[in-house]
Amino acid sequence: MKHKIGYNRLGRKASHRKALHRNMVTSLFRYERIRTTKAKAGEVRRTAEKMITRAKTDSVHNRRMIARSIGDKAVLAKLFTEIAPRNRNRNGGYTRVLKLGNRLNDASEMVILELVALAENEDSGAQKKKSKKAGATETKGSAEGEQEEQSDVAE
Repeated sequence: MKHKIGYNRLGRKASHRKALHRNMVTSLFRYERIRTTKAKAGEVRRTAEKMITRAKTDSVHNRRMIARSIGDKAVLAKLFTEIAPRNRNRNGGYTRVLKLGNRLNDASEMVILELVALAENEDSGAQKKKSKKAGATETKGSAEGEQEEQSDVAE
């Protein structure tokens, strides 16, 4: 029975698993999107979400607690100055998992793990571009309609 199994060991020893978590979380915060297996993404997601929640309140204690796992000072600064403030109004759910399908080699399920605030900013940018294009076509259509009306009145 699978009672009281709190996390996925990922087939690794404790030291290897901790190193894997640290490296993947650092990469997630650096690039804001990583491609990995579904099992690893699920575990890294838990770690990353806890770190973002802690980073929302910028204090020396919180910086030191997160610095235990993130060795890169630039990534640590990015977490506290860019990523956490973007998620200030959010109560969790800072990451998103997008399924890609199975890997050809061993048929393990591959996913993209990304930060949600990044995706929302890209989506809003795409919507602005669409609205600008739609507005441009509407003005062209209305200008052509006015010209046709003027020509009808002239006749």
